[in-house]
Amino acid sequence: MSFNIDERYKKMNKGEVLLAYKGSISAELITNVLGVVESKLDHVIDKSITKKKIYNILVESLQNLYHHVDDLPNLINESMDIHFGIFVISKVSDSYQIRTGNFIINNKIQKLKERLEKIKSLSKEELKDLYKFVLNNQKFSEKGGGGLGLIDIARRTDGRVEFEFDDFNDEYSFFSLNITI
Repeated sequence: MSFNIDERYKKMNKGEVLLAYKGSISAELITNVLGVVESKLDHVIDKSITKKKIYNILVESLQNLYHHVDDLPNLINESMDIHFGIFVISKVSDSYQIRTGNFIINNKIQKLKERLEKIKSLSKEELKDLYKFVLNNQKFSEKGGGGLGLIDIARRTDGRVEFEFDDFNDEYSFFSLNITI
């Protein structure tokens, strides 16, 4: 079975969708989205601590999406920009979910998978310690971070982060991240 981006997008649109986007990811788009989401959250959530948590996790998620999307060659699909990504914010039962997706070069998967599995395995206190360690000791990559965003997301959600990789072709896979708040 081959990967279909439209099917993945439909699958990501679960629950009461507050905002969904599929297309080119840019700094301007992220700024606009954050403004829209902040306004929308004011209308649908009463607890300010929940609004703040969702907003902060969304900022981290969109920054990760923007900084770590691997450029697709135009030959893959003419309808997709080289900076293609997906994000969906929705309410499912009593929780909120932020789902992101982007293409990743296959040789980066193992390192990312190991990092995510390590982060998911840590307790709240261990995540706090790891965050401090990375903040104080780790070099930042050319794309902006040493994994701080993922650690921060896990800290704020008690590790309620799921991920998967779907094969796309010999060179790329589609990385999906699902965060539950």
